[in-house]
Amino acid sequence: MVGALGVVWWCALPLLISNLALLDGDGWSTLQSTLGQARLWLLLGRSLLHSLAVTAVATAMGVSLGVALEKTDIIGRRVGLWLHLLPLFLPPFLVAFGWFHVFGRGGWFHSLWTSRMLFSQWGMLLTLALVLTPVVTALSVLGLRGVDPSLEDAARCVAPPWRVVTGITLPLILPAISLGAIIVFALTLSEVGVPMFLRVRSYGGAVFARLGGIDDVPGEAVALVLPLLLVGVLLVLVEQRVLAGRSFESFGLRARQLTPVQLGRYRGAISAAVWLLLLAPLSPLVALAAAAGVGGLWQASGWLGTSLQSSLLAGVVAATLISGLGIIVGHALARRRAGARVLDAVALLAFVVPSSAMGVGLIDLYNRPYGQFVYASMAIVVLGLVARYAVIGVRTAAVVIVQSSPHKEEAAAVFGAGYARRLLRLVIPMHARGLLGGWLIALVFCLRDLDTVVMLHPAGMQPLTVRIFTLEANGPPQLVAGLSLLHIIITALLLGVGGRLIVRRGRAGGGRHRGQP
Repeated sequence: MVGALGVVWWCALPLLISNLALLDGDGWSTLQSTLGQARLWLLLGRSLLHSLAVTAVATAMGVSLGVALEKTDIIGRRVGLWLHLLPLFLPPFLVAFGWFHVFGRGGWFHSLWTSRMLFSQWGMLLTLALVLTPVVTALSVLGLRGVDPSLEDAARCVAPPWRVVTGITLPLILPAISLGAIIVFALTLSEVGVPMFLRVRSYGGAVFARLGGIDDVPGEAVALVLPLLLVGVLLVLVEQRVLAGRSFESFGLRARQLTPVQLGRYRGAISAAVWLLLLAPLSPLVALAAAAGVGGLWQASGWLGTSLQSSLLAGVVAATLISGLGIIVGHALARRRAGARVLDAVALLAFVVPSSAMGVGLIDLYNRPYGQFVYASMAIVVLGLVARYAVIGVRTAAVVIVQSSPHKEEAAAVFGAGYARRLLRLVIPMHARGLLGGWLIALVFCLRDLDTVVMLHPAGMQPLTVRIFTLEANGPPQLVAGLSLLHIIITALLLGVGGRLIVRRGRAGGGRHRGQP
């Protein structure tokens, strides 16, 4: 009941409120006048095509890298995977700003042609594809680790490695690949920072302009959200119906490791090609660090204000709420409780729908006399982040909990342990490592968010991403690079320290398990 109320309140209600505003007379007239403009449909069509193009490129590269890193003896494949994932946890517009220091005015390889290419739809597509490829790579690797090695061993006896991959491996991890493609499409469609920085018009940018720009027209923003909501519903139907809800179940735990395919004399060449793809998204980060230097970091410390505290406070609170909600709903989803699929679909809808749709609903819901204590504080940002990323907590908890047998919980219930006690004393301690990892992922995604917080943050309480984004237009390049580098360092530290704690907890847990009779 608590999980259902949380999902409905945080995820469903804002989306519902944003569309109820269209039921009155003025709403219908605004809807007709706004959506009757052909140029808006052309803009939506172009944004959808951009999202499809980014998804196609990211999926092709991500699956290829996932198979290479997990199934072959690529040199340094484990280190390469971690480096490859870093840009995923950063605001995409930071990577675009880094490319400016590579190909833009005054960049390492500046020319008129490279600058024009960067500030075009092609520059935007390549930037987003490189940033979001790690989504597909990570899900492909996790899917591959859930494949039963005996199936591939048997296939290798009668077929070459490439036939095993295309005929056995890829079909088995299709749910993971499909989930990655859906996530990439949704993140691309909702992206505001990269198109605005690279001066490419997007549908999400048009909605944002109606809410906070010089064309502030909230009624039109509500009308513009409706097509985005329909796209989100279609994505959820694809994930829920076509994949039959198997996406989170495809990440299993295998009993033994499969020996990587030996590349032999081609190992060096293939490793060089893979590492070139792995390092490409890191080059703009290196350019940012070079542009910032020690002086940029020093300047950044004086311009932070309360932005870092605002980001960390909102992120920690939101990640904790996401994890709490995720444990409840994810447990129900893993144990196939009644209604759990519906709650999961609502949470997924709130994620795949561009954040502008959620922002419109939250603004309309709380920008009223009764909601000013929420609307005028960072609470509105926390609500937006929880709604946007609740599915991370749900899916992470479901993936972790589904790997264990329900018999222990059933035995505890027989001896009189209620639901709350089983959850607190059995489920959470047993899966603490995976749940902690889910909390860390939710925190990093909350810290990288721009699309949600730029619409909702109260005056004078800018999160760090908003502070950097607003300074990019007119701020000194060294200062902006310094703030960007600071964000990268904070993210890397969180991932490094958090990952280390999770690994140490896993080793400690393994030691206790081995010592048991």
